[in-house]
Amino acid sequence: MSEASEQERRSGIDRIKPSVRRLGGYHLAEAHVPVKLNQNESPYDLPEPLKRRVLEEVAARSWNRYPGFVPSALVGAIAERHGCDPEGVLTGNGSNELIQAVLAVTVTPGAAVVVPEPTFSLYALLTEVHEGRVVPVPLRGDLSYEAAKFAETTRREEAVVVVICSPNNPTGSVVSREEVRRLHDGTDALIVVDHAYLEFGGEDAGELLDRCPRLVVLRTFSKAMGMAGLRAGYLLTSPELAREVAKAKLPYNLNIFTERAALAVLREPQALGEPVEALRAARDRIFRELEMLSGIHPYRSEANFVLFRVARDPVGHAELFRRLRDEHGVLIRDVSHYPMLDGCLRVSAGNGEETDAFLSATRTILEGS
Repeated sequence: MSEASEQERRSGIDRIKPSVRRLGGYHLAEAHVPVKLNQNESPYDLPEPLKRRVLEEVAARSWNRYPGFVPSALVGAIAERHGCDPEGVLTGNGSNELIQAVLAVTVTPGAAVVVPEPTFSLYALLTEVHEGRVVPVPLRGDLSYEAAKFAETTRREEAVVVVICSPNNPTGSVVSREEVRRLHDGTDALIVVDHAYLEFGGEDAGELLDRCPRLVVLRTFSKAMGMAGLRAGYLLTSPELAREVAKAKLPYNLNIFTERAALAVLREPQALGEPVEALRAARDRIFRELEMLSGIHPYRSEANFVLFRVARDPVGHAELFRRLRDEHGVLIRDVSHYPMLDGCLRVSAGNGEETDAFLSATRTILEGS
């Protein structure tokens, strides 16, 4: 036995599936900068009175007891918000946990999962952890969805699941409600629509739940609702599918603090209106001003971020990214390693000062090169 294999045996690494060991994993390097525009977070915190009420409610509750097995009040508020059956609602530690649960109960070794290309990399990673087969459907050259290709590919590959992110991360492109319906009716697959950014644009596929029994819709409190630090998401589907997906969800997965905060936000939706409108305006402003810069090609977005391609001359994307961070303290996201996104960067919409800082620094770098 070689030294390397002996070390693997001793450490237990040899018991990890080879298919998992080959994967790179999902990670994001931490960086501490004055202007952080790399994770599509809301720059607007929840109102202080609301936060204080949540703190008081949590402080008054016994911490030595588990939360309810089902957070019934929160599930009821979500069902009321969407006009759906509470039995079809699942809550999660962020919507990512629910993506994982859906794939865990559907993907068998070799099963095909259809995803857009490019899109959120976690869909492919979790599919491969379960030894499924990722089948990408490329977006058009302008990075818009070509919805008919999803149905064609799903039928040809006999896919068990189709995952569509709308608005899509990192492109900001959307699929219409009618296109989702046609995809559902034209295939036998489970159709999963990730609506993490829906508050910022696009059509709500959740309105199809009554007519589309194989539809699963994912939502989150992390983006428009300003709760990224508390990790809360939810899933909407038929009661029959929800019962099966729940088998792969960890018990007591939503802590009492997150549960109370999410419930408070749903009860006071007016607290979110102004931040969402401000972020839409910031997104549109970023697009317009980037469009006027030589060597920059921004893509229209319905999310709270803008993707843009940087010409190699006079300043390439890697240099622009580095100088924004190191010289101006502005951190954005380098997505140039994604398929079809060579030379691309993504910037989150920020508050007024953050957006000013990004645009000013970008102009300075490009005009001074």
